[in-house]
Amino acid sequence: MSSILDSVNQRTQLVGQNRLELLLFKLNGRQRYGINVFKVREVLQCPQLTAMPKRNKFVRGIAHIRGQTISVIDLSLATGGKPIADLSTAFIIISEYNRSVQGFLVSGVERIVNINWEAIMPPPKGTSGKQSYLTAVTEIDKELVEILDVEKILEEISPSPTMIR
Repeated sequence: MSSILDSVNQRTQLVGQNRLELLLFKLNGRQRYGINVFKVREVLQCPQLTAMPKRNKFVRGIAHIRGQTISVIDLSLATGGKPIADLSTAFIIISEYNRSVQGFLVSGVERIVNINWEAIMPPPKGTSGKQSYLTAVTEIDKELVEILDVEKILEEISPSPTMIR
């Protein structure tokens, strides 16, 4: 129990030290992507997916995980790429947003890195706009890592209801 508390304590202290942890993953190809680990609930090998009629074009199916039914979004498709072809080697990054749990289908998961906020740069000019899910970039191991805004992706796929006054 104390090791779990130590791990939680260590992660919460990152904020005070101006540091960030990113989960690095790949979609299709060599490009690395990152997501803030605070947005990640867990990472799993892709289970069998069940197709759903009339689903959003980015939703590859649903998975039954620990008694919960979760929509699985192909993150490559949602960001404008080709669908992830080989589900047998793919992973799901489970995330919670707006009181709803979703899975993001990725082709590979690499590792978690701990970096200084000073190493985070704004996205390059020309990448902004409604369809840009790129929130920032950083360099890790002499390669550019694109940090994705999963909340924006989810908002585009399933917008939350707006209140009319």
